Amino acid sequence: MPRKLLAPIVIFLLLEIWGIAVVGKWIGGMPTFLLIVATAVLGSWLIKTEGRRVWQQAQRQMQAGEVPGHTLLEGLCVLVGGILLIIPGFISDIVGLTMIFPLTRPIYRLVMYRWLERLVRSGRFTIRRGPDRW
Repeated sequence: MPRKLLAPIVIFLLLEIWGIAVVGKWIGGMPTFLLIVATAVLGSWLIKTEGRRVWQQAQRQMQAGEVPGHTLLEGLCVLVGGILLIIPGFISDIVGLTMIFPLTRPIYRLVMYRWLERLVRSGRFTIRRGPDRW
């Protein structure tokens, strides 16, 4: 893991633990635990249902001869959002829900598109063809 990622990850984990402790003080230990478990179950279900919907949309676009670029980015948003819901913590749950929610998902899609565009233009992201084995 690159060193520059270590500090943000540690800070994020500490914020998540702090958030769990605060919510635990507000509503109690057992309701907090059940809320964390419920968001994990919700995340798993949303990955399955929303992911299937996005995958079907990408297949329809490919069959029509279109490149499903935006749809694949939406699928990535759904996957990352679901994973964030599965991770215990309320900050990750809020971000995960906004990544999965169809009205806010385009914001994340646009951010990812611009990030990928910058990587490609700078030459730090390239697509290489694999070996010809067929």
